[in-house]
Amino acid sequence: MPYANILTEILDGNLEITINRPEKLNAINKDTINELAKAFKKGEENDEVKVIILTGSGQKAFIAGADISEFAHFNIEQGKQLAGEGQKSLFDLVENLSTPVIAAINGFALGGGLELAMACHVRIASSNAKMGLPEVSLGVIPGYGGTQRLSQLAGKGKAMELILTAGMIDANEAHRIGLVNHVVEQEGLIEEARAMAKKMKKNSPMAMASAIRSVNAGFNNKVNGFDVEIDEFGKCFGTSDFKEGTTAFLEKRKAEFGLKK
Repeated sequence: MPYANILTEILDGNLEITINRPEKLNAINKDTINELAKAFKKGEENDEVKVIILTGSGQKAFIAGADISEFAHFNIEQGKQLAGEGQKSLFDLVENLSTPVIAAINGFALGGGLELAMACHVRIASSNAKMGLPEVSLGVIPGYGGTQRLSQLAGKGKAMELILTAGMIDANEAHRIGLVNHVVEQEGLIEEARAMAKKMKKNSPMAMASAIRSVNAGFNNKVNGFDVEIDEFGKCFGTSDFKEGTTAFLEKRKAEFGLKK
């Protein structure tokens, strides 16, 4: 059954997800969040999918924010539920996927759009992209992890500035502060994401999953990231990918890794 708000395609081991609401500048509503969650879960479960690339339709917007009309009338409890369910069902899901996720930011990434990009493992932006968290101008704050992930990526001071001024920055400034990994011209954006995905696909899916868990652990106050790294490092020795990778190295040939799990 096709999705109403997103497009999906598996191409050369990549699951490419495109948010397809150009008339709304790809703003995300509840239905879009649900569809994205389903698509990401399917990609995670599909051994054919080695990398996931997320982008928006058109040339104006990655995701211009959340659909404000859906929650303008909410009360306190409804607001907490909106943030809690959204974080758990999609944003935390994306961050903790064992399949690498690349955000190809092709225009405006505002509010929930930037929050979703920050949940991805890597971000590549087109040169015309604009990013920001304007929520305080609406009397609310970023509720899909924005206050936490922006601080992690850009530092506390810069996060405070961007959130409290509700301002936007361009792609080059986003790159300077570490919010995005690379900036390219828009016509080459998807190819750049695919090129990065190609590099990732040469590596062990099991090891990349362990690396994602280990890096994420460093930002979890409830665990010791070094201990998680030690544990994940040890687990790698029990995988078929470790045997294949080390054998291929010693035999001076290219490793041929198997399934993700």
